[in-house]
Amino acid sequence: MFGLIAAESAVFVIFVVAYLFYVGKSAGGPTPAILHAPIFFSVCLLSSSWTIHRAVIALKRGEVGSFALWWVATIILGGLFLAGTGLEWRHLIVDEGLTIRTNLFGTTYYSLVGLHAFHVTAGLVALATVSLFALFGHVRPEHAARVDVLSLYWHFVDVVWVVVFSVVYVVGR
Repeated sequence: MFGLIAAESAVFVIFVVAYLFYVGKSAGGPTPAILHAPIFFSVCLLSSSWTIHRAVIALKRGEVGSFALWWVATIILGGLFLAGTGLEWRHLIVDEGLTIRTNLFGTTYYSLVGLHAFHVTAGLVALATVSLFALFGHVRPEHAARVDVLSLYWHFVDVVWVVVFSVVYVVGR
């Protein structure tokens, strides 16, 4: 997992640098000034680090039912974040006319935020798979170390969001 996180971190660094390099260089079209920071949805995603941590602790204690509830809470919070990203993109495309082809800002914005959204989606698929195993009684306390490894990926996705949020909604405006 640490190898995957290191490799994915390098990919995100490239996308962040590209965003910072090209922001403000578009000759026309919408600029980062049209962005509205998704505070609520960011809080949802960042809170999901706490819920997944609680889930892992519960499983280590042998509390499989509690684990399942915290795990599902993590999925819900991640799903809310992803829905918020979708709502933001709808607004930008429909109301502001910003697409990936509009200008350099659109290209780099959707590439960076889309890369993160892809990673959230991949994480949600993995979390949902574990949730199904739990539903059918196939998750036991002896699986806590494996679940903990998956939680590292989820924490990575959250940390990356802090960087992306800072670059896109704070520094890049």
